[in-house]
Amino acid sequence: MPETRPPLTALRAFEAAARHMSFQDAAEELGVTPAALSYQIKNLEAHLGAPLFYRRNRAVSLTEAGRALAPAMTSGFDTLHRGWRAVQRLQDSTTLVVTAGPAFTAKWLAPRLYKFAERHPEIELRFAATLKIMDFDRDAVDVAIRFGTGTDDGFFSEPVYAGWISPMMRPEIAARVATPGDLLNETLIHDDSLTFLPRSPDWDVWLRQAGVALPDAPLRGPRFSQADHAIDLALEGVGVVMGRSSIALNLLRAGTLIAPFPLALTVDAMYRLVCPHGQETRPAVAAFRDWIHAEMAPDLACHKGRQLVHIG
Repeated sequence: MPETRPPLTALRAFEAAARHMSFQDAAEELGVTPAALSYQIKNLEAHLGAPLFYRRNRAVSLTEAGRALAPAMTSGFDTLHRGWRAVQRLQDSTTLVVTAGPAFTAKWLAPRLYKFAERHPEIELRFAATLKIMDFDRDAVDVAIRFGTGTDDGFFSEPVYAGWISPMMRPEIAARVATPGDLLNETLIHDDSLTFLPRSPDWDVWLRQAGVALPDAPLRGPRFSQADHAIDLALEGVGVVMGRSSIALNLLRAGTLIAPFPLALTVDAMYRLVCPHGQETRPAVAAFRDWIHAEMAPDLACHKGRQLVHIG
């Protein structure tokens, strides 16, 4: 007897029920009644000739056959969903979804968004600010600005900005800080966002490179896991932050913050623009690539006169 394919609707009902372990929740997801969903699953069981669920009072669990079928169904429908969303994005030339870290989004991207809008009014730019590595297909993301030392294997990837790290402060604080050693008299703000690196570019490293003798006790001061939070405290005039130029570029150019000492640390981590191969030439993506590189070009002037020390 030739093998017949099971009905797709019934397979979809099974996949949702197996994922939720609830006919009620699966029915709500699919927009059908629990009775209709139950009918679809019974139809699939009849087609298979074996039960897929143990039905108990207000609870269900998978049979051996159900456990064997569930992973393949989840994978299969996920693949279909990814393919459909990919095709939808190809048809959409007016919306571009960009994901980047919260600090870079808040301090660099968002303040410049109006420039992109002026240049490309036909493109609606949307941001997903998160430290999570988002999936281009599952999360419907077109472009990612990623920071780190990753190689982005399997994707189109190009450098955007490397940057440097150096003490940054309000102008009134800079007026009384004549030498690196004077920094020990100020409140030191610690940015711990780069502690994932083999050697963190922290206050200890910079001060030693500057020839400052450190006290025996650990350097005190408020600590932040988010770079923009550390920058914000320095903006309030509370103290001096070991700041990342990539987060503070707008503030440095405006003179709101000052990095008075030429000594600056560099690390292997950098910002990269990442997208699926082939997507980099899509009109909306290509427009964003051209724009971000053009915007970064003047910021590279902040490197001039810096004594850059690479610490790996």
